[in-house]
Amino acid sequence: MEEARVPVSAIKGRGTATRHPHRFERDARGDFDDGWSTLQLGVEEREVPQTEVTWEDARSIITHNDSPDVYFDRSINPYRGCEHGCIYCYARPTHSYLNLSPGLDFETKIIAKRNIAPLLRAELSRRSYEPKLIAIGTATDCYQPIERELRLTRSVIELMHETNHPFGLVTKSSGVERDLDLIAPMAAKGLASVSVTITTLDAEVTRRLEPRAAAPHRRLRILKTMAEHGVPTAVSLAPQIPFLTDDMEQVLEAAWEAGARSAFYHVIRLPWEVSPLFKQWLELHYPQRAARIMARIHDMRGGKDYDADFATRMKGSGPWAELIAQRFEKAVRRIGFNRERIALDTKQFRRPSPAGQAQLF
Repeated sequence: MEEARVPVSAIKGRGTATRHPHRFERDARGDFDDGWSTLQLGVEEREVPQTEVTWEDARSIITHNDSPDVYFDRSINPYRGCEHGCIYCYARPTHSYLNLSPGLDFETKIIAKRNIAPLLRAELSRRSYEPKLIAIGTATDCYQPIERELRLTRSVIELMHETNHPFGLVTKSSGVERDLDLIAPMAAKGLASVSVTITTLDAEVTRRLEPRAAAPHRRLRILKTMAEHGVPTAVSLAPQIPFLTDDMEQVLEAAWEAGARSAFYHVIRLPWEVSPLFKQWLELHYPQRAARIMARIHDMRGGKDYDADFATRMKGSGPWAELIAQRFEKAVRRIGFNRERIALDTKQFRRPSPAGQAQLF
């Protein structure tokens, strides 16, 4: 675990303060105490890391998956990396393939796909293309802060609106409200749904766990706004972390009052570099609970930090995972969630003309 001595004060709005080496690096570097008491001074004087955006010309936009435990098989992610800085994010290890750190680099070095709209138009215009639900923002939040300026997500939804292509998105950001002028009309035609992630109603835990995401009360207002405009909404209680996000029933009740009618969850996943980063985060923020939390995670993962088996990776296994599942099922049934399935229509799809091709009629 790298630089575990970093004080909480050094993080300043980020999920982690360390550039944890990725799994492909041969050498790992860290600070060294030379005995002159300069190590702590250097940590305290460290500059606040700024977000850097790099443009990428993607070769394809729609990502396909055949995972049996995922409800969609197509997704779009306008960005690599996420400024929200959620310490538990299972997408952090993807930065390793870019020779960047899954730690601080993941939340400060953002890759933006600038050709996303024309490339998506080209993919949708193919004669072989068959419309199915596309999930937007499944790996990193499609409404993270830089979307306010870059508007890449909006360009995707504009094309979805033009072609009547069904989509669902999941976010922690109030930025989604900006695009209600497109989302609401599509929802009225059975073409759009919005899911909002609320891990806990505890604002203090949220500030540490998801430092640059919207506060819990603001996310509830997103659900309310969407519901008032007729948009089918769901609440995602993900991830569930024992002894940290233990207010599942209260989150569900608040989300129902705000207008959500569907709910789902999964337990915390710690693949690859996420595991040491999360352990370091626990030692910094919740040292008295760290051992208990990791022990319960091991209970759900067969004694390991993580098990990638499709049958258990989302919900876990063992008595503790079963307890979380029972709590969720009882609360959902009592409150009234998931009585109607959100089904989006693929029959209204209109194939777009390729970029630059004139319309005949």
